[in-house]
Amino acid sequence: MTVTADTYHVPVLLEESIDGLAIQPDGLYADMTFGGGGHSSEILRRLGRKGHLYGFDQDADAERNIPADERFTFVRSNFRYVKQWMRYYGVEQLDGILADLGVSSHHLDDAGRGFSFRFDAPLDMRMNKRAGTTAADVVNDYSEQQLADVFYLYGELKQARRLAATIVKARSPQPIATTGDLLQALGIDTNGTQWKKDMARLFQALRIEVNHEMEALKEMLAGATTLLKPGGRLAVITYHSLEDRLVKNMMKAGNTEGRVNRDFFGRSDAPFRAVNSRVIVPSDEEQQRNPRSRSAKLRIAERI
Repeated sequence: MTVTADTYHVPVLLEESIDGLAIQPDGLYADMTFGGGGHSSEILRRLGRKGHLYGFDQDADAERNIPADERFTFVRSNFRYVKQWMRYYGVEQLDGILADLGVSSHHLDDAGRGFSFRFDAPLDMRMNKRAGTTAADVVNDYSEQQLADVFYLYGELKQARRLAATIVKARSPQPIATTGDLLQALGIDTNGTQWKKDMARLFQALRIEVNHEMEALKEMLAGATTLLKPGGRLAVITYHSLEDRLVKNMMKAGNTEGRVNRDFFGRSDAPFRAVNSRVIVPSDEEQQRNPRSRSAKLRIAERI
């Protein structure tokens, strides 16, 4: 198992994603989700002396993993601003962009961050701890309708309305402050098995809302489309259907809605060509080594 920065994060689909970028030794690349630096380290290993890599991460914890390499620039920012930051560094075009989406193993294993219902911790869930809104703010301040929408849209929970109503009723005596408070408010019976799947979806929904993940992904994908040079590669690892749909649509149609635009002759003007005809998933061996990888999907496209 490849473990980086004291088990900060185990990179998923490492070889497959970096192979998919078709690294040019003197090329310019961006890792949208630096994290523990596992993917970045492999990119740097394949770069030549004149190549350069920009690593994005909004989490201050990731800074402990910055490599001592003059070919690497760390950008402490949300990847939604990739276009603006590349302009700041004087970069007009990139040869490749990699994004490993979703929550890292570091976030899930850090009991104090509130990303996992395995620990009784403050309901935080902010990727950027300097940001304002927390999961506790969402749970306690959103209306019943707003909560139901979040649970349905981002957690795809059929019982979204019932969950929202239960939370609104439970928070009236006193605020729901911790993950334990939330489980207790929902009356979760931890002896069964279905509750884990439902809570995983609910926590996913809260995390997406807190970090504005869908909006950020749309902006990043739009920025990647304009930044990649012809022949440049975009490799994205997704973990749930919501983000995978956006990535698939962008690579197929050039927009996150999946709307195919055609010219006068009926030819698609999509800016990408799929590199892998079928989505790439982790091997059975990797799924056994790293359970987080079991829901991962890798899509790779080339800028036309």
